[in-house]
This record gives sequence, C-alpha cells and structure tokens, in this order.
Amino acid sequence: MQPANPETRTPQEFEKVLSSSSTEVASFDRHEKSALERFQHFLHSSPAAVALIVLVLSIAVFGLILGGKFFSAFTLTLILQQVAIVGIVGAAQTLVILTAGIDLSVGAIMVLSSVVMGQFAFRYGLPPELAVLCGFVVGAFCGFINGVLVARMKLPPFIVTLGMWQIVLATNFLYSANETIRAQDIEANAPILQFFGESIRMGGAVFTYGVIAMVLLVAVLWYVLNHTAWGRHVYAVGDDPDAAELAGVNVKRMLISVYTLSGLICALAGWALIGRIGSVSPTAGQFANIESITAVVIGGISLFGGRGSVLGMLFGALIVGVFQLGLRLIGTDPQWTYLLIGVLIIAAVAIDQWIRKVAG
Repeated sequence: MQPANPETRTPQEFEKVLSSSSTEVASFDRHEKSALERFQHFLHSSPAAVALIVLVLSIAVFGLILGGKFFSAFTLTLILQQVAIVGIVGAAQTLVILTAGIDLSVGAIMVLSSVVMGQFAFRYGLPPELAVLCGFVVGAFCGFINGVLVARMKLPPFIVTLGMWQIVLATNFLYSANETIRAQDIEANAPILQFFGESIRMGGAVFTYGVIAMVLLVAVLWYVLNHTAWGRHVYAVGDDPDAAELAGVNVKRMLISVYTLSGLICALAGWALIGRIGSVSPTAGQFANIESITAVVIGGISLFGGRGSVLGMLFGALIVGVFQLGLRLIGTDPQWTYLLIGVLIIAAVAIDQWIRKVAG
C-alpha cells in the first residue's frame, strides 16, 4: 500500500488550528533594569554592604561633629575594644541565625564559661591552662545540648535557648555563690586568665589581644562559610533544610555542629571577658545575648536564615560602638543611644524584607 502524498492528504481536525498560529521565533523579554533595581540586586548579593555604608556614614558624621576628638587613633581603637566581646559572641550568634535559628543563651554560656575558668583555677587549684580548657568544654557542652534538642527532638530554637538561658544563668549563680574573683588575685596567681586584656601599642593606637582575637575569628569564619563545604551547608540548611536534606546534607549533624561551635565561641568570649574587666564576675555580660542579636540584625544577616555575612555582623557591632562612643563624647543623654539603635534594628529588618521581595 502506497503512503499518502503529504501535499494532497486532507488535514486532520486538530491540525487546522496550526494555520492561524504564530510563526515568530521565540524571544525573551530583555527588560533593562533600572538603577534602583540594580542597586537592590547588589544589596541582595552583598548583604554586608548596607552595614558597611551605614558604618562609614556614621563615622563621617561623628567625625565632622567632633573633629580630631573623634578621628584619633586612640578613639577609633577604643571602639574596637568596646565591641570585642560583642563581636565574638555575635560570631556565635551569626552561625546559629544563618541556620534560621536563634540562640538566647549565648550570654549566659559566656559568663558560665568564665566562672568555670576562675573557679577551677582558684577553688580547685587546677593549673590555669587546664581551667581555661575546662571552660571551653563547658561552653561546647551547653551548645551541644542546644543542638541536640533542636536537631534531634525538633524543638523550636527560640524555646530551647530561652530555657537554656534560664538554666545556665541559675547554674552560674548557684555554682559561683555570686562571688567575684578579684583582678589582683587573678594577676598574682593566674595571669593567663587576663591574657586577652593585654594590649599592643602602635603609635597612638591600642589593640588588646581581645580585639585581635575577634578580628581573627571573624576572618576565619568568613573563609570557612564562603570557601568550605561545611560553610555552604550552613547556608543551605538555613535557606531550605528539606532541599538540603535531599541534596545529601546531614541536616541534624550540621545543626548540632553549629550549636556546639557556637558554645565553643561563647567560651572564648568568656575568656576574653575576664581580660576585658580584669576579674571573674557572675554578673558580667548579662545582656550579651541581646547585643549579639542587635549586631547580627544591623549587620544585614537575615533572621529567616540562609543569607548574610559574618563581616556584616562585625560592621553591625562597630556601628553600635560608634554610636555609643560618639554620642557620649557629644554629651547627649545615653537614652538617645538606645533610641537610635532601636531605629537601626527596625530599619535593618525592613531593608532585608525589601531586598528579599524585590530580588526574589
């Protein structure tokens, strides 16, 4: 049987609609982005840029108002000294928030770790180096418990760390009997506990080892988060844990490692805290949890996880330090500092939502 000639055969019913169809080649809409849209996408790809811009502007404004009184090597390094503790604790908070969690216990873990270091050295007579190590173990253990409860038991991070904050805070006061170990005793018997309070002078600038530790910690975490598989997994878990699981990421193990590392960094902050104030005090650093969240939010790290940079956290902490010192030098009421910081927090969250909405 001979096949039908394509030119003479009768078109079928469904083929008749093809005669009126378009014959144009498919094309894509090449809408030219406006300057505002390009700026929004730049901010989305560089979340720390907003904090850096605000930091530069705030330094410039206070510099114009105060002149050389503010633009001196000593004053600028004094800001670094003031934010060293917040910067270290903020690094711990950054890791947790990048996974779409939050850690309200960072301040309490920091203080408990410092108390353990002091008490183990003076109450039990352990070598100071071993006492410091015990403090790190306590900090890591507290973080590990947080991680297990969040990852294994699927409890909300806010509730878990709120409970841990209360538990660690009470343990701190019960264990230490609310006693302070004096700076003179530490200097005479365990000077290593005050190591991060020692300083290096470079002309008029004064850098404490606590400042150097903060800068090195931020630099290391920036590299790890941006250039290692572990860092990419942290962002993936915060962005979409289900998709990360399907991609082969062990989400539970990642969360436990993040919270454990957060506790370890808090112990480092506890050691730096002793150097900063000179003594071991169970009442020091009680607001570090709020201050760390403030630095993270102002630094452009999204509270919804998966987006942000540890450098932004550092910029956020420096912004707070600049406002605190600048307003103090001007002689304004300290309440203005809290008012302006509150405005910055709300503005930072609003900008984050705006960037997500447009760039998404």
